[in-house]
Amino acid sequence: MPIADIRLFGGLDDALRQVLDLRQQQMSLISGNLANADTPGYRARELDFANILEGVVRDAEAGDAVAMERVEVIEHLPVTWALDGNSVSAEHEAAKLVANRTVYEALAVGVGKHLALLRYAASDGRG
Repeated sequence: MPIADIRLFGGLDDALRQVLDLRQQQMSLISGNLANADTPGYRARELDFANILEGVVRDAEAGDAVAMERVEVIEHLPVTWALDGNSVSAEHEAAKLVANRTVYEALAVGVGKHLALLRYAASDGRG
C-alpha cells in the first residue's frame, strides 16, 4: 500500500471537515432566513442534518469519501395564520443560529486537537 493511500484515523478527518462545511452552509441559510424575515412569500430553509450526518458517519466508517451531493435543503411551509406567506420565525432562527454556532465551534476545537495530535506525531513527540 502506498503511503499516499494511508488515511490516518480512518475517515474521521474527512468527516470532520465535511461536517464543518455543512455547519457553515447551515449558518448561511439561517442568515438568509433572518434577512428575509419580512419578505412576503419567503420560505425558511435549512439543511436536513439528520439524514446528512447519518450518511457522513456511514461513509466515514466505511472509509469512503463523503458524498456532499446528498445535501438536501428543506423549505418550511408558512403557518396558516401567516398572512404574508412567510415561514420565518425570527425567534426560532435565532435559536438555531446559537445552536449551530455552538456545534461549529466544538467541531473546530476537535479539528484543532486532531491537527495538534498529527503535528505531535510528525515531530516524534518533541513538539
